Amino acid sequence: MISVKDITVRFEEKTVLDRFSLELPAKGITALSGPSGCGKTTLLRVLAGLQPVEGGAVTAPTPPVILFQENRLLPWRTAEQHITDVLPRSRRGEAERWLALAELEGEEKTHPAALSGGMGRRLALARTLACGGGLFLLDEPFTGVDTPRAARILDRVRQLGVPVVLSSHEAEIVALCDRVVELSGPPLCRV
Repeated sequence: MISVKDITVRFEEKTVLDRFSLELPAKGITALSGPSGCGKTTLLRVLAGLQPVEGGAVTAPTPPVILFQENRLLPWRTAEQHITDVLPRSRRGEAERWLALAELEGEEKTHPAALSGGMGRRLALARTLACGGGLFLLDEPFTGVDTPRAARILDRVRQLGVPVVLSSHEAEIVALCDRVVELSGPPLCRV
């Protein structure tokens, strides 16, 4: 089970989560859907252990691995190096597998500046998935990626057998998930 219970997060005068609680099954792909600025990213950061909270409890599979909204790609590293950089030496031969999962075959030697926006996003996703972990937290993972491609990639992610919580305000992406949690805010609340 993935859960947050009675979590409060404030940024100075702004309350983003106010005694917020939510339980999700620790399997499949769950979409957090809601408008920009409602608190989805803050909730993902809480689940990742990156955002301090006031009281409450967080329960989630460990270790969680998070894909941020920004790609955070290193301009001097190739697509393949972005993957091998996060893999232990014994698994460095898997880079091709992760690039293929994100439909980036043939881009191994390409630097981020030569990738389209959607390709850069897919590289950031492939790097996140290559890290492994007990829970994938994906913040807007398909920005700039066409829906048919996103559907294929999401099917491959589902086959990894690791629970996924992703945020999106794109109806086409949300429809591809196993379950949807509709949110609004701030402060964050279920619709």
